[in-house]
Amino acid sequence: MTTPRPGFAQRHFRYLLVGPAIFVLLLVGIFPLVYLLVVSFQSITMTDVSTDFAGAENYRALLGDRRLWLALWHTVIFTAISLPLELVLGLVMAQLFLDRMPGRSIFIALLVLPVVVSPIVSGATWAMLFDQRFGPINQVLGWLHGGPLTLLWTINPDLVYPAIIAAEVWQWTPFMFLLILAALAGVDRSLLEAAAIDGAAWWRTFSRIVLPAIRPVLIVAILIRGLDLFRLFDIVWALTKGGPGTMTETISIFTYVKGFQQFETSYTAAVALLVIVLLSAALMLALRRVELAR
Repeated sequence: MTTPRPGFAQRHFRYLLVGPAIFVLLLVGIFPLVYLLVVSFQSITMTDVSTDFAGAENYRALLGDRRLWLALWHTVIFTAISLPLELVLGLVMAQLFLDRMPGRSIFIALLVLPVVVSPIVSGATWAMLFDQRFGPINQVLGWLHGGPLTLLWTINPDLVYPAIIAAEVWQWTPFMFLLILAALAGVDRSLLEAAAIDGAAWWRTFSRIVLPAIRPVLIVAILIRGLDLFRLFDIVWALTKGGPGTMTETISIFTYVKGFQQFETSYTAAVALLVIVLLSAALMLALRRVELAR
């Protein structure tokens, strides 16, 4: 006696269960992207709401927009400097707090506090710290110098980058610290003890045992922070608003100004698509290099 063939609902029951959730995710994720693409081929501005097809005019304009490419370059500079600093400082801090010590949990909780603070609040706080008249940073430096100092941290072109990077590193180094500390805690202690018995130097033990063990966590941390730094906005906006001039304008600030202050909606959509393409390409390249390195 042959068993009856299961019906469509029985054969595809699992797909029917997850189907609505997948549809909602696709709707939420793909619809804005498609709408963004459509708007980028129009010419919508504050004064012109025409939805007529404008061709590739916005893309031709952005290719010749020097301010856009400078904003991208500023973003790359912030990322290239802040990310290694946060990684190295987080690794050093994790090594220091790896061993048990009195008050270890309290110190870790205090170190993590900057991550909890909103970036815009953090930027505003650093703006007060860097204030040329009443900020404590200039006062302390003046005491060390032996006389009053007036350092225009958020105006002087030679000081504005260190000011922004200091604020960014202060806030997000604890994030790297937590991830690396968790990874270091999972390293096999027997391997470290065997290396110590064999007389291996600290650097050799770290590079041959510890670093390979925490490498997956380091890669994830670098990818997360790299993507986050590429959309850097809050701290820079609170400190300089992209100034002096456009010297510290990041791609996020450029997009905000074009879209929400100058209301060049279609041009902003083209810029956003360009950023999405660049980030996707960089992410795929990074993931491919990770796969090849395994």
